[in-house]
Amino acid sequence: MTIDYTVSSLPALAFNSPAPLAWEKFAGMCGGDEAISAFLDGTKWADIETQLRNALVEARGGEEKFKRQARGCSVYWKKRVLDCFSEADVAKRDELIDRVWWDAAGELTDVSSPLGRGALATYAVRLKIAIRRTAISKDEGSAAFDRLTATTKEVI
Repeated sequence: MTIDYTVSSLPALAFNSPAPLAWEKFAGMCGGDEAISAFLDGTKWADIETQLRNALVEARGGEEKFKRQARGCSVYWKKRVLDCFSEADVAKRDELIDRVWWDAAGELTDVSSPLGRGALATYAVRLKIAIRRTAISKDEGSAAFDRLTATTKEVI
């Protein structure tokens, strides 16, 4: 299958909506995980991802030694990430950070080729975010918290 056909046949993704297909099915359509990894490495995603990770290091008060060199200007993404940390609610902050990554993935789609390689790379990154966000459950989080704090509750 051509990339254009593959991209046009993929189900739509929306932020904070359930993932419309499993990663395994998507990877199968694209030639496997290795093909997707190689494909993403061939795009500008590596630099954008590094810029986002560097901004997270800075927002969390990390040392300069943990930052990596990236090409391009990271001022926009840095500001977006730093703005997320003004949110006191940790769950909301994580959602805002995911939204920044979601938006950053859109940079991979070339306007002149909306069904090309960049669009497939955008879809791959956004599908990973959707799958992870779909797995988030308040009830499961509360249950995990209760399991982790059970021994503390017994002591008291």
